Amino acid sequence: MKENSVMLARRVLFLLTLAVVLLPFAAQAQSKSPEALVRDNVNDFMEQINGREDYYANNLNELKALVNDSLNDVADFRYIGASVMGSYFRNATPEQRSRFADVFRQTLIDTYTRGLVTFDYDELRVLTDQRGQRYEDQASVDMEVVATNGQIYPVSYSLRLSDGEWKVVNVIVNGINLGLTFRNQFDQSMRENNRDYDAVIRSWSPEIGVDELEQGGNA
Repeated sequence: MKENSVMLARRVLFLLTLAVVLLPFAAQAQSKSPEALVRDNVNDFMEQINGREDYYANNLNELKALVNDSLNDVADFRYIGASVMGSYFRNATPEQRSRFADVFRQTLIDTYTRGLVTFDYDELRVLTDQRGQRYEDQASVDMEVVATNGQIYPVSYSLRLSDGEWKVVNVIVNGINLGLTFRNQFDQSMRENNRDYDAVIRSWSPEIGVDELEQGGNA
């Protein structure tokens, strides 16, 4: 892979990390808007990472634990897993549904952990001009990640209010809908494995094409 592609892949990993590890809403859900929570917690989480990149690069298990803790009560992985499985969710057993949600979560933790220690950025900014909420239990929060080369990557979170807590259920990176992309990959894997749920879950490894993310899309 060419050097610029390697650097882009690192940026992509960091962008994906933002989708789930920087938003610990939990008990604050009712006292702050989704936008305020994103803004505050991006700053709080990055304070734990900034200046310690070299340390975490050599102690990935510690960073992985930090990422895992940050995921608690943040992303609705049951909901996400069902969405990614799409029409296949109905015929999956409860055990398969649960196992896929766990596998999906773990693959993201492993990937994002490495992305956190390799991405070189200048600025993370939550946009001041946010879109209005169409429904009381759904929200979106837009932000931008500015790379050191000046390239700007737009990131948009989709959240839903569940049991009084805002939780991330999808993310769009540079116009690419990751939830839809993962769903298409799950469908393709099911077709290639003759609809063997267990085989698909065992081999699950979500991928986003570097070229695809660089060019962006219309979400």
